[in-house]
Amino acid sequence: MKTKTVKIALEGFGSYLGMEKGCFIVKNREGNTQKYPLFESEINEIQIKSGNMVSSGALACCGFWGIDCLFLTQKGKPVAMLRSLDDDSHVKTRVCQYEALKNEKGTHIAKQLVLSKIEGQNKVLKKYGLKRHDFSAMEKLKSLEAEDSAKLRVRLMCLEGHASDRYFNQIFALIPQLIRPEYRRTFKAYDGINNVFNLAYEMLSWKVHHALIKAKLEPYLGFLHSIAEGKPSLICDFMELYRYLIDDFVIQY
Repeated sequence: MKTKTVKIALEGFGSYLGMEKGCFIVKNREGNTQKYPLFESEINEIQIKSGNMVSSGALACCGFWGIDCLFLTQKGKPVAMLRSLDDDSHVKTRVCQYEALKNEKGTHIAKQLVLSKIEGQNKVLKKYGLKRHDFSAMEKLKSLEAEDSAKLRVRLMCLEGHASDRYFNQIFALIPQLIRPEYRRTFKAYDGINNVFNLAYEMLSWKVHHALIKAKLEPYLGFLHSIAEGKPSLICDFMELYRYLIDDFVIQY
């Protein structure tokens, strides 16, 4: 029989997470208790919002068994996660990631990220009967070369930016005129539609961040987006592969 996968979430205020006889115990502010036997189910994630409590024993158990423990603000923004000390033991994976940044492998990854994003956008454009990106331009992308990786990144991002501008000009036409934005805006967007996209991308960002940490990769060392203090470059890179799924969802609803 397949093990049941369980996610424990402490939301609202006043809930408590502890351990008791091999079970995670969740008590809410009304005193109701729910038990999650550690060995009867695969507990793959625990989410704890600000305003709730957790015992050190429960946290130690999460670290020992490799259970993801995510801490969020009251509004649901992820701000921290508990990691086992063993997570830092995968040195070879990170060394290969650093080496790839300086060789042809990193260049290939950067090109493939842009190609995959454009191919994803084409899926959305095709679905709604819109004009797809020119595949000859995509072939041109494959042969793109530069003296160093930094210059290649700039050229790739420029090409990706022009493709995205054309893409959003078309899909925004699908949105009712009353709420249709004039152009795609990320930072300081004040219209509803752009902010819906931004919120959805923020949720995607956490999912990608979580996956990269599970894969023992360095989230701040990317191949396409520039490396800068506080910028999660690899997260930005991998988000490009899945943005079209978010776009399709927003268009539908």
